[in-house]
Amino acid sequence: MKDPRIEQLADVLVNYSTTVQPGENVLIYAIGQVTDLVKAVIAKVYEAGGHPYVQLIDQTVQRELLLNANETQLGVMREADVSFMKKMDCYIGIRGGDNISELADVPGDKMQLYSKLLMRPVLDVRVPETKWVVLRYPNSSMAQLANMSTDAFEDFYFKVCTLDYGKMDSAMDSLVELMEKTDKVRLTGPGTDLTFSIKGIPAIKCAGNANIPDGEVFTAPVRDSVNGTISYNTPSPYQGYTYDNIKLTFKDGKIIEATANDTAKINEVFDTDEGARYVGEFAIGVNPFIQNPMKDILFDEKIDGSFHFTPGQAYDEAFNGNKSSVHWDLVMIQRPEWGGGEIWFDDRLIRKDGRFVVPELECLNPENLK
Repeated sequence: MKDPRIEQLADVLVNYSTTVQPGENVLIYAIGQVTDLVKAVIAKVYEAGGHPYVQLIDQTVQRELLLNANETQLGVMREADVSFMKKMDCYIGIRGGDNISELADVPGDKMQLYSKLLMRPVLDVRVPETKWVVLRYPNSSMAQLANMSTDAFEDFYFKVCTLDYGKMDSAMDSLVELMEKTDKVRLTGPGTDLTFSIKGIPAIKCAGNANIPDGEVFTAPVRDSVNGTISYNTPSPYQGYTYDNIKLTFKDGKIIEATANDTAKINEVFDTDEGARYVGEFAIGVNPFIQNPMKDILFDEKIDGSFHFTPGQAYDEAFNGNKSSVHWDLVMIQRPEWGGGEIWFDDRLIRKDGRFVVPELECLNPENLK
């Protein structure tokens, strides 16, 4: 018997997140054993009058391919993938790999080539030129990362992914308005005292249109305005390796010192290109159902009472001039059980210990979004 929640999720992806229209080409890009959702999405795309296309990726095969990849080979792949993406109107990315560390032993220089020569050029078409949404799909591996049983995690997953995003969308308007009036931001917490400007850069609400699950409002710092230190308190996977105890020190926008559980390896990431040591995104997370990190950035960056401060590429919608093949959403949770913290806009305290404390933003506290 089919799980009706899968059909409900497919409906959200096709008819809310990407609003597929008759005649549109839709690429369904799927990693891992996710055929039930892929088939449900195909059916919904056909119902909407669209044309579905499918790419199924096995990460163990991808690893084998990348171990000895070269520039010529990746250039051919780029040409094919970019050409194909340019024919798409919508993109639905479903990530359901069994092992988040599958690419951990691919040499760093190969991952950098893959990122620069293939991933970034495809993203540069996909992000600005298609209606897109990306999500993870529940499996036992994700449940293990969340320290939950598989059944309990599936219940959590579908509750998070099918909440009332229309209600969240409306509630975010007040935060967007305030952010677009703000110049100076200050972030504080254990090991953290960071200042920067967001003056003149748009604030964008994310309520189910680009990520599922969703729940953030993002902008970007003025590129050279970031000064101080930040100590992230959540583990963060990147290119198959999980980093922890990440601490970054900034001067005039640039990361001048970076430490982590593998300091040499994290500095290799930030040395990928010039833009990797500057920040392309600042975002505030508000999803009421996501409370704790699970080593999955699509979930972790939406955690209630969190923010993320992202080295690398800026989004076109909130562009601060920073370009990079890196875009790494590093998360800090400010709720009391995580050490607390404050967000200040122009010397006004707007969130303390993960809760909004000004009247116009109280609609974004978790009890008002469930």
